[in-house]
Formats: sequence, C-alpha cells, structure tokens
Amino acid sequence: MKGKKASVDQAIKILREVEVLKGQGLSLQESCRKLDITTYTFYKWQKEYSKMSPDKAKKFKALEKENAQLKKLVANLSLDNAILKKAAEGNF
Repeated sequence: MKGKKASVDQAIKILREVEVLKGQGLSLQESCRKLDITTYTFYKWQKEYSKMSPDKAKKFKALEKENAQLKKLVANLSLDNAILKKAAEGNF
C-alpha cells in the first residue's frame, strides 16, 4: 500500500488483520510490515477507526467532508459580507 491512500473499508480490514496476526504471535512491527503499512499508520487508523464498524466509518468520513465544504462556504460568505459592509460605508 506504499504511496496509496487506503479507503475507510481497507483501513478497518487491515486493522482487523493486524489484530489476527498479533494473536498468532507476531509483533506489531512484523504484522505491519507484512501488510505493507507503517506502525505510525496503524496507530493513526487505530485512533480513528478502532471502535467503528465500516458503515459508521463511511458515514463519519462523509460528514467530515461535508463539514469541510460548509466551513469553506461560511468563510466565503463572511468574506463577501465584509466586502459589502466596506462598500456600503464608502471606504473602498
């Protein structure tokens, strides 16, 4: 998976596989190496997805994306509002 961005489903699947490999006696580093991920990636995914089912994780990612779009929209509208206020005052 080097250089590729994993989907939420893939990340959850890999987390489960690491747990299985650890249960078979492999260390975390060996398990991650076998699945072509870094331990940093494992810990990052574990922090985000360890308690989520794939459906909940997909919904969470979709909400994060929508939230980012809404924040961008609010920022643009706030900028437009500030410009209009300046123009209405005559200080342009």
